[in-house]
Amino acid sequence: MIKSRILIIVLTFISSLINTISAQSKPNIILIVADDAGYGDFGFHGSQLMKTPELDKFASKAMHFKQAYVTAAVCGPSRAGILTGKYQQRFGYEENNVPGYMINSVLEGDEMGLPLNQKTTANYLKDLGYKTALIGKWHQGNADKYHPTKRGFDDFYGFRGGARSYFEYNGENPNYRKEDYLERGFGNFEESKKYLTEALADEAISYVNNNKNNPFFLMLSFNAVHTPMEAENEDLNQFPDLEGKRKQVAAMTLALDRACGRVFDELDKLGLTDDTLVIFTNDNGGPSNTNASNNYPLSGTKANHLEGGIRVPFLMRYPKQIAKNSSFDFPVSTLDLLPTFYKLAGGNDKDLKDVDGVDLMPLWKKEKQSLFKNISMEPTIVNLSV
Repeated sequence: MIKSRILIIVLTFISSLINTISAQSKPNIILIVADDAGYGDFGFHGSQLMKTPELDKFASKAMHFKQAYVTAAVCGPSRAGILTGKYQQRFGYEENNVPGYMINSVLEGDEMGLPLNQKTTANYLKDLGYKTALIGKWHQGNADKYHPTKRGFDDFYGFRGGARSYFEYNGENPNYRKEDYLERGFGNFEESKKYLTEALADEAISYVNNNKNNPFFLMLSFNAVHTPMEAENEDLNQFPDLEGKRKQVAAMTLALDRACGRVFDELDKLGLTDDTLVIFTNDNGGPSNTNASNNYPLSGTKANHLEGGIRVPFLMRYPKQIAKNSSFDFPVSTLDLLPTFYKLAGGNDKDLKDVDGVDLMPLWKKEKQSLFKNISMEPTIVNLSV
């Protein structure tokens, strides 16, 4: 009897140890998505005007994918593609949710969102034992049935809609839409007194601390630098030579950069940097007419399908496998994020039967990049005079 009990204890310990080692072998994954940022508004893309020291430092330690594309030129469909790894046209999500939109005399509005039969990145990673969280902007449907906590995310802190004030809603700053209020979990609405970009960084840091002992997937979905154009005075003062919206977007970009840096610093502090895949990207091109963003050297803006509307910054850092200050010059898509995360987390390719993206891991391994060495990136000249 005693030997049996000892055997049970030993087997239980071994099983627990195996599970612990298995969990530790899975990298954490943090996907940071900026909102409506201009392609040319980052130091790592050559800007001499914007101040993005934290993201520039991050870029020096990451792989820079120089031709990265989203699959839609506006926020909602683009994010639907990112979340599902599928072209959003396949499930009818081709425009932003339109409040009060009429279909067959039925008011749609809040009933528009990411179809419930679509599996998200959070669903896939949760199946592999990950803790999952969305912090920030959702914009995949305002109705309760579309809520992040019902789409694979264990935790949520943010707002359901597509844009909101960066300052606390109160009597002096009124709000008239439920989807714009900050919400913790499901149905617990609570405003923050902090500037929103800072508040979201605080939540991300708290989440990382609370989940440092188990693999997690965190989608940090900033609404910066989407309208409304609202910045803190101390950030505005950093750009005395700018005016109007250009001054405001510069200050908002600085706040975004600082927030990202705080998250990066926390990973360093906790010793998680080497075990965490971190991606920084943007949901679509900058709408230069509304937020004074700059997509140089690309033509076009948000809402059109020229390069400036769909080509985005894309940095990926994973010290265990990705060489620092490296680059990949050929096209990739944000659809590729889901299969990359899934494979890196130990998932099987065969489980992704209905996904359009591909695993990017072979591309960051030098021996695989030789596959592309004979592909010319020079434009093809077509004679149209005949």
